[in-house]
Amino acid sequence: MPDYQLVLASTSPYRKQLLNKLAIEFKTASPNFDETPLENESPQALVKRLAIGKAESCQVSQTSLVIGSDQVCVINGEIIGKPHTRENAIAQLTKQSGRSIQFFTGLALHNTQTGSTDSKVDTFTVHFRNLTSKQIEHYVDKEQPFYCAGSFKSEGLGIALFERLEGKDPNTLVGLPLIDLIDMLATQGIDVL
Repeated sequence: MPDYQLVLASTSPYRKQLLNKLAIEFKTASPNFDETPLENESPQALVKRLAIGKAESCQVSQTSLVIGSDQVCVINGEIIGKPHTRENAIAQLTKQSGRSIQFFTGLALHNTQTGSTDSKVDTFTVHFRNLTSKQIEHYVDKEQPFYCAGSFKSEGLGIALFERLEGKDPNTLVGLPLIDLIDMLATQGIDVL
């Protein structure tokens, strides 16, 4: 069996931090893939296609297992992106207050030697507390979650926004389903333990 290099096809510091939890050596690479949604594409199909595209688009110099991941936040069937501004973050959190929203996270593992790609979509549901305008503004000003889908950082103060969380892997909410990834790596002969 070849000696695989593990590559994370992402420039996200959050995904890099998550993969570091597994205490395995890996490199990062910037994927070269158009992330524009297709017409009438479901959120699940979108994140799966983007995760695969990211993993398969990375140029690597040696036999590698390339990890691709993508995530969207969905409220009532509508995809909610990153807010980018304070005003948008406040508007997103106001809309989410007292409601349940879903996160779909696509995960792909591409083997550059065989050309095969394994992929999955993990779902995670976040149930928000009823939040006041003051609480929302305080949270946004304190944590500035402008580049986070849904306008929160669950690994930080964002946890205070929630009534409960529902899903098999809390890492999915941050953007990289580690439980599924461990299973995928095992099928490639890599035991993280």
